[in-house]
Amino acid sequence: MSSMPYREEKLHLPQAILFDMDGTLIDSEPFWQAAEYEVVESGGGIWTHEQALTLVGFDLMDAAHVLIAAGAPGSPEDVVAFLVERVSTQLRREVPWREHAAETLAWVRALGIPCALVTSSYGPVAHAFADTAAPGTFEVVVSGDVVERGKPHPDPYLQAARALGVDATQCIAVEDSRTGITAALASGARTIGIEAITPVESAPGLSRIKSLDQLTPFVLDVVMRGGLVDFNS
Repeated sequence: MSSMPYREEKLHLPQAILFDMDGTLIDSEPFWQAAEYEVVESGGGIWTHEQALTLVGFDLMDAAHVLIAAGAPGSPEDVVAFLVERVSTQLRREVPWREHAAETLAWVRALGIPCALVTSSYGPVAHAFADTAAPGTFEVVVSGDVVERGKPHPDPYLQAARALGVDATQCIAVEDSRTGITAALASGARTIGIEAITPVESAPGLSRIKSLDQLTPFVLDVVMRGGLVDFNS
């Protein structure tokens, strides 16, 4: 881990933390992939694991066009509605929390740092998860259906920061996918990539962790002071 020298003084904490959902806080990718297989195969197409990996972090409308090209029937809106219904139903039955995710949200809340959930998933999916978190965990939920341009554009992160009344550059974003990391960096937020389904490649200005137990108040302090952490090197 590379960092700036530690100072015996008050921690420099972000004005807010902007958390991605799928892959970052919950291991929901199997739910999405199962729905993708189902919708493509219902139209007589073939969908592979390798193809599914290419959609990790995609805006749902963009993903729908790819699925239709692979054989999914109906319009992009039909495909998105199918995916959202399947995944939100699964999340209402069971939330597959990533290890240390609930504990991380708890200590962030205890420190009084506002949190936003910033996800490409649509409202029914995002709220199916957010509603299971402790009350007050997320002050803002920005889902893929409430932004004009989804990830990899910076709009979702900028909208979350505005809703919280803070500057995106004074926030830390935590993301797992290439598209999400691109969006977070473009927004100006200090960005931490966490490894999930796909590896997090090194990039200028990007900190990297392997698991959420490596996200600590000290790490927040280092990143907010302009340093980088890299547990993947």
